[in-house]
Amino acid sequence: MAGLEISPTKVGFVIVKARELGAKVGAWDEGSDHDAESILEDFADDSTMAELKEFIHDLNEDEQVSLVALAWIGRGSFSADELEEALETARSERTNRTEDYLIGMPLLPDYLEEGLDALGYSVEDAEDDAMGD
Repeated sequence: MAGLEISPTKVGFVIVKARELGAKVGAWDEGSDHDAESILEDFADDSTMAELKEFIHDLNEDEQVSLVALAWIGRGSFSADELEEALETARSERTNRTEDYLIGMPLLPDYLEEGLDALGYSVEDAEDDAMGD
């Protein structure tokens, strides 16, 4: 894919770690009086959260921009045909805390999977490669 500047394996790693984090956060649901932010604060010292934040933080700028654009495509903010526009928007709106933006995004792993799929990548291969399977 012409514009995506992150390997599917790295995206797969983010998906797997975000799913692990989501499983922990998943303990709260409609019956809870907590909001998502307070739940995430509870996991601030969690090793999965720290590992995911560090991984995203350590990506280069092009990889971070690609990850954000991929999530936006998966969310439906852009179509797969609009990849270049999504990348330009992600680059122009980039903040220094890409990891916080992405981790705070509800359904991040779903959006990344949808984005990969929309661009013709194998989600299963990306996740398996990320886990060394």
